[in-house]
Amino acid sequence: MTDRPTVRASLPAPSGEGPTAPTLARLARDAPTPHPGEPAAVPLPLVAAVARAVALVVVLPVRLLWELFAAAGRLLRRHLISPAGRFLRQWLLAPLAWALHRLLWLPLLWCARTLVWLPLVWLGRGIAWVARTLIWLPLVWAARTLVWLPLVWVARTLVWLPLVWLGRGIAWVARTLVWLPLVWLGGALAALGSVAGRAVRRLLWDPLLWVLRNVLRPPVVGLGRVLVWLADHLVRRPLRWLGAALRPVGRLLVRGLGLLVGALGAALVGLARGIWWAVRGLGRLVVYAVVGAWRTAGWLLRLVYRGLLRPLGHGLRWLWRHTVHPLLRGVRWVWSATVVPVAHGVRAAWRATVTPTARWMRRSVLDPARLASREVLSALGLRR
Repeated sequence: MTDRPTVRASLPAPSGEGPTAPTLARLARDAPTPHPGEPAAVPLPLVAAVARAVALVVVLPVRLLWELFAAAGRLLRRHLISPAGRFLRQWLLAPLAWALHRLLWLPLLWCARTLVWLPLVWLGRGIAWVARTLIWLPLVWAARTLVWLPLVWVARTLVWLPLVWLGRGIAWVARTLVWLPLVWLGGALAALGSVAGRAVRRLLWDPLLWVLRNVLRPPVVGLGRVLVWLADHLVRRPLRWLGAALRPVGRLLVRGLGLLVGALGAALVGLARGIWWAVRGLGRLVVYAVVGAWRTAGWLLRLVYRGLLRPLGHGLRWLWRHTVHPLLRGVRWVWSATVVPVAHGVRAAWRATVTPTARWMRRSVLDPARLASREVLSALGLRR
């Protein structure tokens, strides 16, 4: 050692004579730093020598102890832990894994595939085929044959064709009993009007014109008297006679029209009652047919359920209880008898060998070495 001055902080005193190393390091760190323009304080040579001697005395044994612990750890890992691990892996874990894979996993996989999966697949395909062949297709055929086609036939035969015939009958009745009589009555009234007009023209208009032209031209008094007489004898009396003669004809015409209207109303009422009776009977027939078809379909479905689905369900339940359930129980027993004890043994061996060794290494080697290195670095001021 030399007497060359240094600007580093002085080393702490031994642990028995002063504060601890972390406390001195914190005090040296908290000390005010000198200004760059001011000269640095130079410690005494004796203090530096003592600090270096103490550091040498403390660091060298700790370093040697650390190297010893490191060499012991390497030797222990090289000659104990690694061979034990290789031995366990090569002679215990690898054969155990091979045995579990060959003797347990592959047979279980084969049993699961051969005895469970493939039968379930075949059973599902068989159930699908049976359901399609014995349930779906017969139901479709029954619905089409027993429900749809009868409904179509009933609708066409009992609804559409009667409605067509009824419409044609109503059209014929309306044309024969309403339109043609009205046309004939209109023609008769037109002919009667024409005859009456001609008669009035020949009996009244032409004589009146002749009287006006040949008789009404005398003097006014004579013309007035003549007109009064002519009006009394040629107009009023003939009109009264004509009214008395045409009154029975009008009464007969009114009575005929009343009878015709009454007959037409009675025919229409009877026709409406007949249509209502036919529609009511047809509706009842359709309702009875639909209810009968519904009850027949329910009876068929109940028969299919009682005769096919329920026995099939009982058979599947019996097959599950006597094949799959015992197989699952056997697999569970094999698992509990082989894998669970092996797993418990491996866990017990691990707890008995690896866990105490790791705990001893951590508590006896790693923790003291870490604490010693932390104290040395703190004492040297290399760790804050």
